[in-house]
Amino acid sequence: MLARQRQTTILERVRAEGGVRVTELAAEFGVSDMTIRRDLETLHEQGLLAKVHGGATVAGPGSTDEPGFRAKSVRQSAEKTAIAEHAAGLVRPGAAIALSAGTTTAELARRLVDVPALTVVTNSLPVAEILHVGGRPDQTVVLTGGVRTPSDALVGPLAVAAIAALHLDLLFLGVHGISERAGFTTPNLMEADTNRALVAAADALVVLADHTKWGTVGISSIVGLEAADVLVTDDRLTPDARRVLEDRVGELVTVPATRGAA
Repeated sequence: MLARQRQTTILERVRAEGGVRVTELAAEFGVSDMTIRRDLETLHEQGLLAKVHGGATVAGPGSTDEPGFRAKSVRQSAEKTAIAEHAAGLVRPGAAIALSAGTTTAELARRLVDVPALTVVTNSLPVAEILHVGGRPDQTVVLTGGVRTPSDALVGPLAVAAIAALHLDLLFLGVHGISERAGFTTPNLMEADTNRALVAAADALVVLADHTKWGTVGISSIVGLEAADVLVTDDRLTPDARRVLEDRVGELVTVPATRGAA
């Protein structure tokens, strides 16, 4: 395959899946990692995609780019399903938990509708809707209130004030990006404040993030990597990322990415 043909195929893959990994492309095309990196550099220089650690993602405005909930929900669906299935096993009947905004936490919510006597605090409109429509009558859903973001999160002073009065057993946090330097990040400044309030209110923090979040950096850090008691991701995480995270988070859990696939 000629370089231009390979680059066209790579660009199509990025646009369809939201991101690609150097190692996977090299194996697929039967070329070296360096060849794929040169392809990505060429496409990056043309403004057609954004290079990240270990791969590339859809080109966007940068660290403040905030895709809508619907756009994010179609990305890495198998990985998110597998992550949510594992996370659901951490929830016990009668617990008081929080689910932050995000498509992976929404997948988790779908798996919590049958948990008895559960109290769920959330700043996510989709999460609240899932539990309101499908949940048990003995469940309690607390929606924080606040200003709505493009990703259907409720943020700002009202949300922070509501969360500050609460004491929770467990927080499941969805994030925009994970970086060795910046920690867990978001592209929305007010959402970072709201997420930090959720972290402060919970006895334990479980971060839910698929492998494509590694190397992505939003404009605002939520907390450092060390703050996570557990990070649940999928087994497509790069070896370099795995080494960093195993050293920094309390527990790294990787689930098979095909587990949730149809």
